[in-house]
Amino acid sequence: MELFGTAGIRGSARDRVTPSLALAVGRAAGDEHDEFVVGRDGRETGPALAAALEAGLESAGVSVYRAGQLPTPALAFAAQGRHGVMITASHNPPQDNGLKLFCDGVEYDRDAERRIEQRVADGQSPIDWDEWGAASTSEPLSAYRKAVCEYATTMGAPLDGLKVVVDCGNGMAALATPQVLRELGAHVVTLNGNVDGHFPGRESKPTPETLADLRAFLADGDFAFGIGHDGDADRSVFVDGNGDVVHEDTIVAIFAEHYVRTSTAEDPVVVTTPNASARIDERVREAGGRVERVRLGALHEGIETALETGTEGTSVVFAAEPWKHIHTQFGGWIDGPASAAVFARLVAAHGLNALREPVTERPYRKVSTECPDDRKEAAMAELETALPAAFPDATVSTEYGVRLEREDGSWVLVRPSGTEPYVRVYAESEDVDTLVSTVIEIVKTAVVER
Repeated sequence: MELFGTAGIRGSARDRVTPSLALAVGRAAGDEHDEFVVGRDGRETGPALAAALEAGLESAGVSVYRAGQLPTPALAFAAQGRHGVMITASHNPPQDNGLKLFCDGVEYDRDAERRIEQRVADGQSPIDWDEWGAASTSEPLSAYRKAVCEYATTMGAPLDGLKVVVDCGNGMAALATPQVLRELGAHVVTLNGNVDGHFPGRESKPTPETLADLRAFLADGDFAFGIGHDGDADRSVFVDGNGDVVHEDTIVAIFAEHYVRTSTAEDPVVVTTPNASARIDERVREAGGRVERVRLGALHEGIETALETGTEGTSVVFAAEPWKHIHTQFGGWIDGPASAAVFARLVAAHGLNALREPVTERPYRKVSTECPDDRKEAAMAELETALPAAFPDATVSTEYGVRLEREDGSWVLVRPSGTEPYVRVYAESEDVDTLVSTVIEIVKTAVVER
């Protein structure tokens, strides 16, 4: 039984993430640990799933702390020193829901998830009736917001009326980001600032298309920048004052350079994913650090590996994948409100244009080529040889697909989709169309069954 994807368990609340599954996962998780904090986002199915999850946990002997509605990063904050479960489907549509588990503020690793899967598959009975746990209420949201503010004030400059627009997407960001930015001194205007599990204002996933209202509002106004969050407030999309979305890799490069430059570590490391731009590597190298990559959805594992394989002076100063950022000095979880607060302070200190100016933004493309699931392994094996042969000047990495980096800063990544019958091609180059065209032909040749 495989329950967990790249970000917990997620799917239809009617067919997949049902109360019966929540009950089973709660009982399985409670088999190892005796204290959990439980939170949920604003989806209509959240209260029923929370009740089932809590029943499973308590029947395994767990003490449950009910945190109610809050952002996923606030639940992770509350799970420090204990375990936690967030009931959320993040940016999925309203009919979906999900379960994401935390240990001491960090998402469960793959080994812990497999143990849960095995116990759910085996089926577990409640423990003796007189050993069941009990539930009480916990209210960590205000403490979380205060902690974000305190952390952000250690960098950048006071906001002093900086004008910011926050599109909360009718999600959990409405309970955190505007409040944090106002406490830091910003003038904040909110869009879709009420919590509504139907997401009436826009789709929960923030994209250039779904953020059309935010972009138009910024273009017509006089604001420093805008932020669009997803349903549980772990991801953040930044939009400049003209209404243009700032590329996700440029945002990562800005954060990464800042954290490396301000670090006192002998070996400052930034962890990111294989599909992330070489512009990040360029800014990190310029600042005196290095980049390590890990598979998508496993930033926490990448942080752990970088520390285990590094030297005594190694410190992971930042970790990120597109739209998701871990501010490691603050906590081990992905945190949208923290990203908003830190970014605002950096903009207040330097201005957005000045932050972007050193970052080389080359044309970028992402293309998918059809590949049956039963051909993926053989095709990727062929590509590990064929792609380096076609680009002999490139540095090659085959840990997470095939990634080629060239001296001019251009790069390409070819990897199989984990959920669909495709091979994905990501590329960035001043002549990106030619690069993609060449790579696609090589991929198509490898996909054809011989």
